[in-house]
Amino acid sequence: MRRRRLIVLVVAMTAIVGAGAFAVFAAERVKGSAAGTAAAYFAAWSKGDVLGMERLVHQPPADFVPRHRALSEELHVESIALTPGPLRRTGEEMAEVPFAGVRRLAELGPWPFDGTLRLAVRDRAWKVLWTPETLHPLLKDGARLELGEIETTSAEFVTSEGDRIPHDSYADAYLDPLKPEFAEARSGWELLLKTPGQPDRSLLSKKPAANVERTTLSRSVQAAAARALDAVDDSTIVVVRPSTGEILGLADRLKDNYSAVRDVFPPGSVFKTVTAAALLQQGLDPLAEVPCPGSYTVPGFRTIRNDGEVDRGTVTFTDAFAHSCNTTFVEQATSRLTSAALAETAAAWGFGRQVVTGIGGSCGTVPVTESVDTFAEDVIGQGEVVTTPLCMAALAAAVQSGTWRSPRLLSKEQVRRVDGVTSEDVRMDERVVPALRSMMAAVVDHGTASGMGLPAGVAGKTGTAETPDGGSHAWFIGYRGDLAFCVFVRHGGSGRGAAVPIAVRFLNGL
Repeated sequence: MRRRRLIVLVVAMTAIVGAGAFAVFAAERVKGSAAGTAAAYFAAWSKGDVLGMERLVHQPPADFVPRHRALSEELHVESIALTPGPLRRTGEEMAEVPFAGVRRLAELGPWPFDGTLRLAVRDRAWKVLWTPETLHPLLKDGARLELGEIETTSAEFVTSEGDRIPHDSYADAYLDPLKPEFAEARSGWELLLKTPGQPDRSLLSKKPAANVERTTLSRSVQAAAARALDAVDDSTIVVVRPSTGEILGLADRLKDNYSAVRDVFPPGSVFKTVTAAALLQQGLDPLAEVPCPGSYTVPGFRTIRNDGEVDRGTVTFTDAFAHSCNTTFVEQATSRLTSAALAETAAAWGFGRQVVTGIGGSCGTVPVTESVDTFAEDVIGQGEVVTTPLCMAALAAAVQSGTWRSPRLLSKEQVRRVDGVTSEDVRMDERVVPALRSMMAAVVDHGTASGMGLPAGVAGKTGTAETPDGGSHAWFIGYRGDLAFCVFVRHGGSGRGAAVPIAVRFLNGL
């Protein structure tokens, strides 16, 4: 009996000890798992459940919820995508999960970042060890993120086709001063990292697009003009569409701040186009035979000579033009014209007329003179006659189309807005234009521009203008189809030797 009681007591004691051991084991057991806690945290974060995230964090800061919500609101976060990597154990009761995230900002689009979620056992449960870097790795040392609005005022010019102006186009001198006229204030956004004691760092930006304005420049024409000038300093090409007056190309490498649009130069023999028009109006037939001696003395006044004093004998007026006979033009003009009549014809062909381009400009002048000697020089583009390369391109265009049109770099509406005025097209004398076309064709066929490699269909006029301050200016004006041009090389020498080769490169480069 006593032995039975002893057995019962032993069994009871064993049960008590076992129950106590189970209670201790149960009390020390860790709730949850690192992987489960991490998965729950990422799931809550993806849904924007900040309260759910907070419950999984060990001792979250008092501003945990406001900080998360403020970041999303201030940066205009539309969504967040999180991609966890594999969990890594960093100790018996510690782990971490690397992850990739992408916040989509309303103004700036996707903004990717990488982070690490750290976990540890705290109070017998797996918890997230949260720091500001968990929200974003850059948010340390008191740093903060700020989305700011930025404003810029800018304009961008493009070709008539909507393409960017070709690189090294030599047109910047005309387009850059025009930008303030078309610049518009526009807003953009920038995401900044602001760290105490350090300069602000731009993380992401979306600058406002510049106001885009189309010019009349043709991409292919502008590129061909610029490349034709690459090897020639102090030179310019102006290209105009005769049917509209649009400036298709404006490449300017003139030095010393000279401008192909605003500055005037003696035109030399290219001005014989105007003198020829005046003589044709007075009844001189293109096929009339006229003398072309090596030199000619205006009765009682000065002597004019041909280049090299070449004596061509008797030639047609067309051939006198083709070979640029100074003596023929001076003799015919001083006997058939007055200075006032020449100035009147020049005015009809654009000289002294208002040029409305959108970028300013002038055409030139042919002053009326009482001096016979000065008049004789004016006839061949010397004396007091001056013009711009722009004006001479417009003159060549008027020969081709039969109508003088003011060259313009912008649409008619924008030219009117910039310049405040418009220009009227002017029909040229229908008796004169066909003759001038034949005479300019003769220049290329067998005259001063022949044998130089110009493409078929080109008509033009060369010019060499003597100057008092250096070498002669070289000119060549012409047209081919619905394209007219002026090539000018300041102090470049002869028109045939310096200007025509540039025109050849330009036309063959189209």
